[in-house]
Amino acid sequence: MELLIHFLFSLIATITFAVLTNVPKRALLACGLTGALGWLTFWLLKDFSTGPTFANFLGAGVIGITSVFFSRKLKMPMIIFNIPSLVPLVPGGPAYQAVRSFVLGDLTGGVNQMMVVIATAGAIAAGFMATTLVENILKALRRQRT
Repeated sequence: MELLIHFLFSLIATITFAVLTNVPKRALLACGLTGALGWLTFWLLKDFSTGPTFANFLGAGVIGITSVFFSRKLKMPMIIFNIPSLVPLVPGGPAYQAVRSFVLGDLTGGVNQMMVVIATAGAIAAGFMATTLVENILKALRRQRT
């Protein structure tokens, strides 16, 4: 049941952000599914020994792969699916805690939370880069065959 709740809320959050960023109506469900799959990947893996940073990397990778799929299927740019789908993965809680710690004078706690934010953002960026790299390699291999 908890899995379904996470799926539904991440789907709704992604679709809502997609509406706010003026994504075409025919891409809204695909954006929602992309964000929900990325979030579920993160959520299912975050408690394993890999930790939340690697889970964010894999979640961003799933978002990248799903974005490629939907961009080809719907004949739309990948960025239409990538940007709204990142919303569930954005480390808003740790960023808030970092600023709060700095304001309260807890520099050590603030730096620790800021490192979590930086690691998370780096993992998300690396997940997208890895997906783009794999896609470019596959395109080059297809071109060589023909």
